[in-house]
Amino acid sequence: MRPIVLLAVAASALTSGALAQTPNPALPTLWVVGDSTANNTGRKGWGDPFADYFDSAKVNVVNRARAGRSARTFLGEGLWDKVAADLKPGDYVIIQFGHNDGGAPDKAPFRGDLPGLGDETVNVVMPDGHTDTVHTFGWYLHHFIADVKAKKAHAILLSPTVRNIWKNGRIERELGQFGKWSLAVAKSAKVPFADFSSIDADYFEKLGEKRVSEFFPVDHTHTSPEGADVNARLVVAALKGIKSATVAWVSAKGDAISAAVSLANLHLPTPADSKLPTLFLIGDSTVRNGHGDGAGGQWGWGEPIFDFFDAGKVNVVNRAVGGLSSRTFYTGIYWEKALEMVRPGDYVVMQFGHNDSGALDGPQGYRVSLKGTGPETGEVVNKDGTKEIVHTYGWYLRQYIAEARAKGAVPIVCSLVPRKIWKDGKISRDSETFGKWAAEVARQEKTPFLDLNEIIARQYDGLGTEKVEPMFADPHTHTSRVGAELNAAMVVSGLKALGESPLAAYFSEKAKGVAAYVP
Repeated sequence: MRPIVLLAVAASALTSGALAQTPNPALPTLWVVGDSTANNTGRKGWGDPFADYFDSAKVNVVNRARAGRSARTFLGEGLWDKVAADLKPGDYVIIQFGHNDGGAPDKAPFRGDLPGLGDETVNVVMPDGHTDTVHTFGWYLHHFIADVKAKKAHAILLSPTVRNIWKNGRIERELGQFGKWSLAVAKSAKVPFADFSSIDADYFEKLGEKRVSEFFPVDHTHTSPEGADVNARLVVAALKGIKSATVAWVSAKGDAISAAVSLANLHLPTPADSKLPTLFLIGDSTVRNGHGDGAGGQWGWGEPIFDFFDAGKVNVVNRAVGGLSSRTFYTGIYWEKALEMVRPGDYVVMQFGHNDSGALDGPQGYRVSLKGTGPETGEVVNKDGTKEIVHTYGWYLRQYIAEARAKGAVPIVCSLVPRKIWKDGKISRDSETFGKWAAEVARQEKTPFLDLNEIIARQYDGLGTEKVEPMFADPHTHTSRVGAELNAAMVVSGLKALGESPLAAYFSEKAKGVAAYVP
């Protein structure tokens, strides 16, 4: 049996045919459960145009969201029971609530949940005289998830759509605590979570307040058909971002949508103590793999390096993201969000290169930077149809340097760590490509430079193939914990070799045992 996916349904579902639809039992099904932001009369909720992004020959899409409903009333009115009754093993249920869950539970329209995640309850006498036992928002989500799992299906939680409320050029990003509570439930229940609120807000802010207002012709919550379609595309992007199995059924129209990942889904850290300076790390998976928790046995050096610094003197914040290049870290939200936290007296250590190589028209063209350090540019058309001017690897490094300095921080450039590729008994160097270009930019910009490619390669050469082998968790790129610890020590060694090292005052006792690198 192939999987089935469930999603939230809107009000018009009951009258426009969503409930009347009979899913093809030979196909998986996508159901939608939620409120009017997912289903509203005239394709004004994202759950209706959402179907256009999936191949009807591969999957059914049925929108069961219902306007005006909270998690409490969706359950209390029996709407959830009808969805649960149709679930089969392998189904996927995407659940999105929040817009109608606030307010007093004992006041009209009698749909508010109790706030929070606990087991507390309150009995409410309803207008018809019956008593309703009201639970917390988190309790209802856990109830839905438990029913889904009982049917051997799979739940996915989404945080709410954003409202068209702006302040100082920024759109409202959080609908109370409902997004945070959804995330907490997802973690507790061990189900996927997509921070749709952040993805929605990031996209809307790029469009600007004037353009986004066109998506909300009636009020600040409910979209036009065009706005619903925008949100539908972003839900597909969010599903791709969390690598959901549901995207195996996208149509050609859905395939054209690029993945979107929110910072919340990446679990990226922030400075622990605002009174201290911060060392920010930016780069790819060789600096931070996954959530920085050693997923798949792979570790980046940006995690064990914490031990080489005194947490009472400096924050270490690893903002590197796997799979990104100097280009995609800069053009996405990652550098923008990291830069927002940078203050005078901070440090920004950058290491890119592993994901920058390739051809613009090749399979990895979406992240490739042009070769070299010059002003050359190229134009690409991304999968979503947008055009992008692509610059050289060196150009992107210069942007990080200039923008970090503009915030009063000290930038430090690193060459990429070497791969486990042996040639004539030695580790191959990137001395003619990214290693060379990183050094060239650092020299021209008068920026501290750590030649990690050479520093670490020398260590590997000295250890030999047998001892280096367990330092990698894959054939040649991603290190194990032991390898990451060695690389972190070599970063410290390189920092000490800078002479008056800008970070010397913050080293821990462990760092004292690391000798400065001697070229």
